[in-house]
Amino acid sequence: MSYHKLGRNTGHRGAMMRNMVTSLLKEGRIVTTEARAQAVRPVAERIITMGKKGDLASRRLVLAYVWEEDVVRKLFDTVASRYERRPGGYTRIIKLGYRRGDAARMAILELV
Repeated sequence: MSYHKLGRNTGHRGAMMRNMVTSLLKEGRIVTTEARAQAVRPVAERIITMGKKGDLASRRLVLAYVWEEDVVRKLFDTVASRYERRPGGYTRIIKLGYRRGDAARMAILELV
């Protein structure tokens, strides 16, 4: 796991990471701050790698993290098969600029 604290306590940060990984797998791309994108990226890549394994143990580990069964089904059926020959690097971060309200650096985290 990453050690970016992101200004949240442990429980909030863990829930936020789970929600962001779930949204990324469901939608294919999310718009967030650069720091959050960099924190979520290794977690998402690890989840996709487990999806590529395709065995029951990996499915149970992913279900323990993601919680939405339809997203896990999509991961194991379509997303994992798309990256079958790819050894890693399933996500990309595209920098957008600064958010208007608080000048936070924004980025798009998307599946390649």
